[in-house]
Amino acid sequence: MHQHHVRPDGLPPVNGYSHAVTFGGRMVAVSGQVPLDAAGNLVGEGDAAAQTRQVFDNLTTALAAAGATMADVVRLTIYLTDLADLPAFRRVRDEYLSPDAPPASSLVQVSGLVHPAFRVEVDALAAI
Repeated sequence: MHQHHVRPDGLPPVNGYSHAVTFGGRMVAVSGQVPLDAAGNLVGEGDAAAQTRQVFDNLTTALAAAGATMADVVRLTIYLTDLADLPAFRRVRDEYLSPDAPPASSLVQVSGLVHPAFRVEVDALAAI
C-alpha cells in the first residue's frame, strides 16, 4: 500500500506531485521513456503535448509488462529541454495520474536529450 504525503505541514504548495510517498512491495524501475512509437518513429515533432502523451503511453506499456500500472508509480523524474513546455506536460501528465495520489517527482531542465527532436523524457519507479 502506498501513502502519499502530498503537502505535509511546513512545505510549499504542489502542482501534481507528492512531497513524499511511503510504500512497500516489489519494485519496478522503468528506464527513461522518450517520444518514440513501437516502430521507433518520433511522435509529435515540435509538439510537447504529443511527445508527452507518447512518453506516458510508453511508460504505461513498460509498467504493464512488469505487472504494474500508473497507479503503482511512486516516483517520476522528468527531463524537459524547454521549461515553456511545462504547462503542456502537466496537462497530459494529469490524464495519466490520479490527482489524489500523485507520485513524488523531480523535474530537470536539460540542454538536450539523446535525439535533438526529443523535448521530454520520463523515468519511473513503481511499487506493486
